[in-house]
Amino acid sequence: MTVIVRDLRPRDPADVESFAHVRHLALPFMLWTPAGVLHRLVHTHPDAHYRSLVAEEDGEVIGTAQIGLAEDSQEPGHGYLNIYVRPDRTRRGAGDLLVRTAEEHLAAHGATKLYSWVLDEPQNRAFAERHGYRPTRPAHFLRLDLTMATLPPLQSPPPGVELRTAADFADDPRPFYELDAETTVDEPSDGDATFTGYETWIEENWKHPLLDRALTTIALVDGRPAAFSAVHTDGAGRYATAMTGTARAFRGRGLAKLAKNASLHRARAAGFTEALTGNDATNEPMLAINKWFGYEIRATEVRHVRELT
Repeated sequence: MTVIVRDLRPRDPADVESFAHVRHLALPFMLWTPAGVLHRLVHTHPDAHYRSLVAEEDGEVIGTAQIGLAEDSQEPGHGYLNIYVRPDRTRRGAGDLLVRTAEEHLAAHGATKLYSWVLDEPQNRAFAERHGYRPTRPAHFLRLDLTMATLPPLQSPPPGVELRTAADFADDPRPFYELDAETTVDEPSDGDATFTGYETWIEENWKHPLLDRALTTIALVDGRPAAFSAVHTDGAGRYATAMTGTARAFRGRGLAKLAKNASLHRARAAGFTEALTGNDATNEPMLAINKWFGYEIRATEVRHVRELT
């Protein structure tokens, strides 16, 4: 049997569906849909030289890769490659070919330091080590069964605080953008990064096909957006927190919990059955919030890095 690596064919619905399916099998704690895969391929910044790759064995897609340069990094030369192979199609050379193709592409565009998320399982970590990658920081995938969970009771916002949805900002999402920008740069990361500009954010985030504006909830303090919980949904009963954050001036007041709790209650009432999220292992405040809601850690990934010589 022969394995080859090629670019994803964005105009072939079956190919895009196969990419999303492989990702779902390998990483079921994230939302993978054809629309989401295509959106990232089309709207990632050109300076990232982004590519979606597939490994194909006798006509069947068995592996995937998303690769590119971190164009928002203040330190040039950072690249990323995130590779996942169907769990029942491993040890056929797909991963090796995807790594080789990805590294050649990134090196050709000036990458000198490569980052990759690797599932925290013996075979995955051994694979990364064999290719010269060393572990850095872990992150957790968490899950909440909305059909069984006892969510914290809904609370009335304190004086001066109101809860709105992203849909309420449809005419002017800039205040939401400014809140997202401030909180995202404080997230744990591999280095200093600059947040994307407003127009790019509109295309990449606001117009993302999975963004659920009705469930994305924003806490306003005296009319100013202060905290939020952004939500993606897949149309099949799955709800995922894309980002939760609080502006620096308003931290420690429980506003993020207030927004997320309201969103989760509305999601369950709307028939969603499963809630997913992810947290850096060092992000203790957010892990504590999710534990309070009843989320449980279901898997862990470890960030790996390799420096090219």
